[in-house]
This record gives sequence, structure tokens and C-alpha cells, in this order.
Amino acid sequence: MSNLVESIRSRYLETLEKIAVAARSVGRDPESVRLVVVTKAQPVEVVRAVIEAGAPILGENYPEESVKKIQYLGQFSAVEWHMIGHVQSRKAQLVAVNFNFLHSLDGLKLAGRLDRFCAEAGRVLPTLLEFNVGGEDSKSGWSAWDEAQWPALLEEIAAVIALPNLQIRGLMTMPPLGQTAEFSRPFFQKLKRLQAYLSSQFPNTDFSELSMGTSSDYEVAVQEGATLVRVGTAIVGPRQYKTEV
Repeated sequence: MSNLVESIRSRYLETLEKIAVAARSVGRDPESVRLVVVTKAQPVEVVRAVIEAGAPILGENYPEESVKKIQYLGQFSAVEWHMIGHVQSRKAQLVAVNFNFLHSLDGLKLAGRLDRFCAEAGRVLPTLLEFNVGGEDSKSGWSAWDEAQWPALLEEIAAVIALPNLQIRGLMTMPPLGQTAEFSRPFFQKLKRLQAYLSSQFPNTDFSELSMGTSSDYEVAVQEGATLVRVGTAIVGPRQYKTEV
């Protein structure tokens, strides 16, 4: 086993242990949390090392870069590829055809395009709805920082739920960047409240997944109910921006 695989495996297992400790600290089953290893902007040899280190779920941000990796590493058929970044409408077909899971659906127009491309490909795409709970203009997602405005979201969310080729599974958020992990806690708590609200409004829809938490705050996210945490730097190191395959 190469040194790269060994070092990634060590950090991967350490992250899993921290997730388990955080889960147990609030009475949760560690098995209820899945770790998405973020491999965006990493060269394919690093992505291969992540897979060989034992990680079953990889998170990517850039569709064209990601599809090259997916195709190059096609022999690893058991790996789940999750799109976790903002998806431009013109990239919807790449996502609909190539990914196993989408974390970042942020609007009805994109939903309609994804649904159409999934239908053409004979696929149903498990999908999370992305919400902006921090009020930052730079962040994608439905505006959800003002809880009094949540009822205004319902009509559009209902239209997304009605699309037959998207399987809604829960919510995702990216909180504002803070100096400490604790800074993120109230934003994770707000997403958890939004999950409960939408579940009450749409009782026949599955909102059980919460994708929240990154390298800087995933332990707090687990304590607040995350079922998917997206960890890159803590496992694979800094982004390399060298992705040719």
C-alpha cells in the first residue's frame, strides 16, 4: 500500500472516530452518519488513493472535472459519487446522468432540467434541497434565514417534490464561515428546525437526510443532527487544482 493511501486511510479513520464520538455525545448511533470525502480539485491519483483507502462516498463540486474522474475510475463501481457544489443549469445533464446523489438543488428551474434529463436517461436522482440559513448573498440555496418567511417557500418546494424523477431525501446548507466550530451551531440548528417544518407540511416526503458540516465544524454538525458530513481538507489535504486525467 502506498504512503499516500496509508496517510489518507489514517486521516479517514480518525475522522470516522471523531464522528462516532460526536454522535455518542448526544445519544446518536454513529452508523446514522455517513462521511462524504470531498475530492474536488484533487488530481485523479489522489481520488484513487481515497477509494483505495476505503472511502465509499466521494463529493465533487465541478461537473466536467468530476465526470472525467468518474469515467477514469469506472472500475470502482461500488463508489457513490455525490455532487455537493452549485450546479449551473447548463451542467444539469452531466449531473443527472453521472451522479448517484445531489446535495445542492437550489431552485425550481434547475429541478425541472434535472428531472427532464433524468427521465431521458431512465434514472431517478436522490436529491437534497439546499437552503441558505445564514443570509449571505454569496451562498446558494433557497432563502431561509428568516423563519417567518418559511411559508413562502412551500409553493415552490411542492412543485419540486412533484417532479417524478427527483427523489427528495432531505436538506443541505453551508453556514457562514466562522472562527470556531461553535459559530456554525445555530445555523445547523436552524436547518434542523426547517427539516421539522417541511416534514410537517409535506408528511409524505422524506426529509430525513441533513447534509451539513465540513472539515472545520463537522463534529458540531453531527451533534445537531447531520446524517451526511462533507470533509475534504482534513482527510486529503489542501485542494491542488490539478485535475487532469
